[in-house]
Amino acid sequence: MSDAGEFIDEALRRESSWIRAEDMQSRLGGGHRYYGSSVGAVRGTVRDALRKYPGLEHDEVTALSSELWEVPVFERRLAAIVLLQSNVQLLINTDLTRLEGFVREGRLRELVDPLAVDVIGPLIAGLEGQLRSRADGVLDRWAQEPDEWLRRAALMSPWRALRAGGGDWDAFLRHAAVALDAVRDTGGDAAVVRDAVSTVLDGIAKRRPDLRFSAVSSWGNSA
Repeated sequence: MSDAGEFIDEALRRESSWIRAEDMQSRLGGGHRYYGSSVGAVRGTVRDALRKYPGLEHDEVTALSSELWEVPVFERRLAAIVLLQSNVQLLINTDLTRLEGFVREGRLRELVDPLAVDVIGPLIAGLEGQLRSRADGVLDRWAQEPDEWLRRAALMSPWRALRAGGGDWDAFLRHAAVALDAVRDTGGDAAVVRDAVSTVLDGIAKRRPDLRFSAVSSWGNSA
């Protein structure tokens, strides 16, 4: 383990609480272990690590994120997301491959949503030209993947930009239609996809009443 990775893991363990860990296990379910560290402790730990190890560049940040993510402990994976969020300006188009792996393995709203909203969305928004076109193609593919969590990530990624008055609304509509069709075709947890559509619509309803989703009256009854 790298020095930075060891520093973060040890700090998270010091902030652990078996009571909180049991509660998280009950609420969030299997697939991950839990230290029982609070979200605030995770964010503070990453902030302290970046102060202790300043000047991390792209390869160091992405390698550290993978190191933290590799062990299926919820707080380590959340720390990886916070690390990427804090350094999103360093990320490049090819990092979407790594992030896709994170989404496939995360399988929790508490991990996939911040990955999509705070990392993937801003990363893609910062791209231009051919790189942006390639990234948009990745989201197009995710929207029709059998994996419902990739479909959710495709839907959630523009949420911040749409709320702020920007974003590609037509692309969101296209992805929503494809993702909802995939619910019928491939099955999986339909609520994962439908909840993502609802979250985006609810998030922009008051700020951007001009935007309309014509399928909203019918998709809730889809099989």
